[in-house]
Amino acid sequence: MTRSGPHSTELEQLRCLVQERTADLQRVKAEYDNYRKRVRRDRLAVREIAAANVLKALLPVLDAVDRALAHEPLTPGLKDIADSLQEQFGSLGVRSFGVVGDLFDPTCQDALTHHVCAAADRLVCSAVLRHGYRLGEHLLRPATVEVTGPAPPTRNAPAPKCGVRGASARADTGAGPAHQPG
Repeated sequence: MTRSGPHSTELEQLRCLVQERTADLQRVKAEYDNYRKRVRRDRLAVREIAAANVLKALLPVLDAVDRALAHEPLTPGLKDIADSLQEQFGSLGVRSFGVVGDLFDPTCQDALTHHVCAAADRLVCSAVLRHGYRLGEHLLRPATVEVTGPAPPTRNAPAPKCGVRGASARADTGAGPAHQPG
């Protein structure tokens, strides 16, 4: 004789309760795992931002050493400082860029001067005034350069919009610069 009745329904209720608790536990565990991954990712991002900020703050020191190398006689002490700075920045993943002859890239280079050369078909860096630096794919500072290349395209005067009178209409009314008192 099989037992049915209150004992089997109680057993079913307990099984259902165990399944619910197991599902709840799995859900909480998944949420916690996601939280841990997010915290780890956020910590790495904060660390990268902090390192980039410190390195940005040290770039003027590197610039000063570069200027000293360009204008001062090379002494053993100055050479050691320059080599040590370059080595330490390189070990941290900082890479300089900006070389004469590079194609001009406005996303990572600031052009201060544009020399027109009719024979050129592209903008090319003709002088590097200040090197740019990257930390991995993160731009710490754009390179400051002079560029040589074709003249910029001439801008045509925009067509008048509907309902707006052009320059000739202003001259007729005496409201524009073409009108001179008689």
